[in-house]
Amino acid sequence: MEQPEREQDWIRRAQRGDAEAYDALVRAYETLAFRAAYLITREEHEAADAAQDAFVRAYRALNTFRLGEPFRPWLMRIVTNQALNRIQASKRRANMNERYVLAENENRGPSDAQAHLETRDQNEKLMRAVQRLKPEEQMLISLRYFLELPEAEVAHTLNIPQGTVKSRLHRTLAKLREIIAREFPDLVEMV
Repeated sequence: MEQPEREQDWIRRAQRGDAEAYDALVRAYETLAFRAAYLITREEHEAADAAQDAFVRAYRALNTFRLGEPFRPWLMRIVTNQALNRIQASKRRANMNERYVLAENENRGPSDAQAHLETRDQNEKLMRAVQRLKPEEQMLISLRYFLELPEAEVAHTLNIPQGTVKSRLHRTLAKLREIIAREFPDLVEMV
């Protein structure tokens, strides 16, 4: 059975109360849900709680899900809302954890420790620059570039037109470039 068909089967069965079918959906998306929440909250425990809350809310709202629609964007909308709610509720934006580092260069060899340190430093500075953006802008950057979702899925996740995603991305990237030029000039070549 093809993945979309299998997913739709899980949803159909879960809507009828099959806990094992919903568990299969959770297992299929738990890593993505955590990563999305982590990119927004920047704190492991908050992200885990947001992802867990999102799965509980998704389960409760599963009867409103329209079969045939893609599940991932629907779930990502719930995850991102939960993560944003946690940020707003706890007022932790100023104290967000900076432990998250962008994916390391896959071709890094054991002999280039200096290059690894430089890459890590650049990634940490980039994350600090992104944190200077508004939460909605951070979410947009996270969904599109860190999670590498296509613009269509970002639009579906945020429940906005794809053209709006494009224009907001354009403005947000321009704002991010200004922040980098002003506060992290050594990163200008990266963007």
